[in-house]
Amino acid sequence: MAGKKKIETKPQENKASKFPKTLPLIVFKEIVMYPRLEAPFAIVDPKSLKAIEAAAGGDRFVFCVTAKTAAKEPGTSDLYRVGTIAKLVETIRQPDGSARAFLQGLERARITDFVKTAPSFEVAYETLAVPEAVKSERLEALMYSAASELKSAVELGAAVPFDSLLAIMNMTDANELGDLIAVNVDFKGAERQAILEASSAEEKLNLTVAALGRQIKILKVAQKIEEESGKEMGKMEKEMVLREQMKTIEKELGGISGTSEAEELRKKIEKAGMPAAVKEAALKELARLSTMPSFSPEISYIRTYLDWLLEIPWSKKDPAPVDIKKAQQILDDDHYGLDKVKERILEFLSVQKLTGKLRGPILCFAGPPGTGKTSIGKSIARALGRKFVRISLGGVRDEAEIRGFRRTYVGALPGRIIQGLCTAGTKNPVFMLDEIDKLGYDAFRGDPSSALLEALDPEQNYAFSDHYVESPVDLSDVMFITTANLLDPVPPALRDRMEVIEFPGYTEDEKFHIAKKYLVPKELEANGLNGKPVTISDDTLRVIIGSYTREAGVRNLEREIGTVCRKAARVQAEDGVKKKNIVPDDLEKMLGGKRFRPTMAEKKDEIGVVTGLAWTEAGGEILPIEVNKMPGSGRLILTGNLGQVMQESAQAAFSYARALAARLKIKEPFYKNSDVHIHVPQGAIPKDGPSAGVAMATALVSVITGTAIRRGVAMTGEVTLRGNALEIGGVKEKVLAAHRSGIRTVILPKDNEKDLDEVPAKVREAMHFVFAATMRDVLKTALVKPLKNV
Repeated sequence: MAGKKKIETKPQENKASKFPKTLPLIVFKEIVMYPRLEAPFAIVDPKSLKAIEAAAGGDRFVFCVTAKTAAKEPGTSDLYRVGTIAKLVETIRQPDGSARAFLQGLERARITDFVKTAPSFEVAYETLAVPEAVKSERLEALMYSAASELKSAVELGAAVPFDSLLAIMNMTDANELGDLIAVNVDFKGAERQAILEASSAEEKLNLTVAALGRQIKILKVAQKIEEESGKEMGKMEKEMVLREQMKTIEKELGGISGTSEAEELRKKIEKAGMPAAVKEAALKELARLSTMPSFSPEISYIRTYLDWLLEIPWSKKDPAPVDIKKAQQILDDDHYGLDKVKERILEFLSVQKLTGKLRGPILCFAGPPGTGKTSIGKSIARALGRKFVRISLGGVRDEAEIRGFRRTYVGALPGRIIQGLCTAGTKNPVFMLDEIDKLGYDAFRGDPSSALLEALDPEQNYAFSDHYVESPVDLSDVMFITTANLLDPVPPALRDRMEVIEFPGYTEDEKFHIAKKYLVPKELEANGLNGKPVTISDDTLRVIIGSYTREAGVRNLEREIGTVCRKAARVQAEDGVKKKNIVPDDLEKMLGGKRFRPTMAEKKDEIGVVTGLAWTEAGGEILPIEVNKMPGSGRLILTGNLGQVMQESAQAAFSYARALAARLKIKEPFYKNSDVHIHVPQGAIPKDGPSAGVAMATALVSVITGTAIRRGVAMTGEVTLRGNALEIGGVKEKVLAAHRSGIRTVILPKDNEKDLDEVPAKVREAMHFVFAATMRDVLKTALVKPLKNV
C-alpha cells in the first residue's frame, strides 16, 4: 500500500427519503449486479418473481444478491450478504412464466437481516460507501495493467463487445473500470463477487488483474488445443498423400513382398463361388475400398458388406447321400405316429434319389401346440443329412426383418433368411419358419408376410432379393418348413404357396406310446433316476393321460410325468428306497385329485336324449344333447352357449322335424301349442359348428313321436331341411371319444366312410359303424322302435 492506510468500507445510515428500510430480494446465479450498471436480466426463480411483483407495486427498489451455489431454490445460508440496491425500470412477462427485468444499479449494501422468507425474500440492509480511490502511481499502474491484460485476452479470443472495449480503454474512474471489466469478461461468480466486495479501488483492480490472468491462461490452452487439432488434420492429409504414393510405387514395381488386406479379400472373393453378377459387384466394392483413405467412415460399411457377401454359402451344399431306409428309421425313432408327415418326406427323398435334383418343397405343419411340429423339423434335417436352421416369426412386424435393411442405414444387416443361410453354412439346409401365423403387421414398416411370398414360392425363390445384399440369392435348394397353430391368420396368398399338413393331435393310445418310449426315459434321466430302480407302470401312464391332462399335444403330459419323477427322486434322496414302482394309487399323493373325468354314455334308453360327438383342439368328446317339450306358444329355446352356426343347425333340425311330423300323421300341432327346448350341457363351454345337426334332429323326432333313443349309439353329421346327412370333419377324434366312453355303435355321414382309414385298426375292429345318407338311415338305427312313413 506504499505507506498509505488501508481504506475500510464503512456502513452508511439508511436515508428514509432515499430507500425504504426493507427491500424485496432478487437472487442471481453466477451474475453479479454492480452500481452504475444498467442491463436487462432474465428472472426465473419463483421467489425472485414474487419480489419483482412486490417492487412493481411499490417504489420499484430491489436488493440484488448472488447465490453461492447452483441450488434450484437457495436458502438464506446459500446467499452472499453484499449486493447492490437497484431500481426496477421495466418488467416484461414471458409466455413460459419467467420475466425480463431492466435494472439500474444504484449503491452497494450489506444484508443485516431477513425480514421475510416467503412467498419472497425481504431484507433489512445497510448501505456501503463507495471504495475510495486515492490517486497514486500504483493505482494508475493497476489501471494500465488491467486495460493491457484485457487487450491480451481479446487478442486470444475473449468475446468482449466493441463498444464496451472502447469504453474500458477510455475509462478514468478506477472503481468503474474494475466493475465494467468484471461485467464483460467471463469471470467466475466468486471472482465477480470479490470484486464487488472490495474495500478499495486498489483491491478491486488487483482482483480484476488476477481474474484476467486466469482467463488469459485458459484462452492460451484453448488456442494450443486448436493448433494441435489442426496439426492432426494435416497429419491425416499427409497420410492420404503417402498412401497414394505407395500405391503408385506398388504399381510401378509390380507389387511388393507380402499380401495386403485388399489382396486377401480379392482371393476370398475368387474362391467364394459367387455368381458372376455378385462377384462383379463385390470386386467393384473392393476397388472402392482400396482407394479410400484410412480415416473415411465408409471403410467399415464396405468391409462389413464384403464380409457378409463372403459368408453367404453361394455354392456350398451338404452332399448327403439319399438313403430311404435310414431316413425312415430316423423318423420312426424320433417320433411316434405322424404317418402323413413321414410319408411326404420319404416321397421327397425318393424323387430326389431318382432325379438327382429337386427343388425344395414348402411344407406347412398346422396344428395345436405340443404336437411335435418343431421337433419333427429337426428329425427331418437329420434324416436328410442337412443342417437345420430355425427362426421364430412370432411378433415380427417389420418387413426388413425378412428382406434386410438397406445399406444406407447405420448398422444395416441382411434379413433373417440370409442370416440363417450364413449360420447353416450351406445353401440347402432345412429352414424352419416357426409360428408363421403370429406375424405382425405395421403400416409404417411394411408387411413381413408379403415379404415371405417371394422366399416361399418355388417359381421365384431362385433369385431372392435381400435389400442389404442387393444381389439375387438362390433359395431353390432350401427345404422350407413353416409351422402354425391356426391357418386362419395366414394370408391366402401365402397359404397358397405352401403344402399344408395337418397335425390333428394325438389319441390317448398315441400319447401312451409317446410317454412310454420318449417322455418317461427323458424325465427319468433329467431327474437323476436313470439307472435307478424306479419305474412307472402302464396303468399309471394311462391314468395320467386320461385324468390329469386334457390337450392335443403332450406338453402337459411331459410336465406331469416330470412332477412324478421329482417326487420319486425326493423319496430316493431322503429314504434311499431300493425299488419303487409307481402305480395309479400313488398319483393322488403325487399329483393331487383327478382333474378331468371322461363323459360317459347314457345308462338307459331315454326319449329326447341323444349322444352327439364333438371335436376340440384337445381331441374328441361325446356331447349329450337334451330336448324337451312343454306347453307353450311354439317357441324354440336354445341353451348351452351355442354359437351362431350351431343355432342355425338347430333351426334346420327343428324345421325337418316339423315336416316329418306331417308325414308321420302326428295330430298334435306341437309347433303351435308347445315350446321345444334344446339344451347342450356344460353351458360354460362355448360350442359351435354344424356337425350336431343330425343328433339334434334325432332328439326332436324322439320327443314328438315319444320314441326312446338307444343309449349305446353316438352320431355326428350336418343335417339339411330335406333330411340329408352331410360330411363333417374330425372323424378320427370323434370315433376315439365314443370308444373311450364305452359306445360301440357310431352313425357317420356316408361321405365320411373314407375317413375311417385314419382310425386305429384296433378301434375299428371293436366298433360298429353305420354310414347314413339321410335321416331315415339315422332313425332306423338310433330309435328303439322303427317309424313308419319316414
